[in-house]
Amino acid sequence: MTEFDDHEKRDALREVANELRNEDSEEAERVAAIVHRVSDIYADDEDVDAQHVYLNMRNILEISEQGGIDR
Repeated sequence: MTEFDDHEKRDALREVANELRNEDSEEAERVAAIVHRVSDIYADDEDVDAQHVYLNMRNILEISEQGGIDR
């Protein structure tokens, strides 16, 4: 199996997120946001860990399911 460094992982995840954003649906945008947020784990300038990303994304998805912030 090929090993990737953190920069390659971050770049690959962000590329996938950008491709998802080209889809014209709310679901694709939500998944893109999740993938992009996960990529922050591999970014040098971000101070996050997997648990922080999970809790952040769980909160965003719960708000989204309830109709958003402006409901």
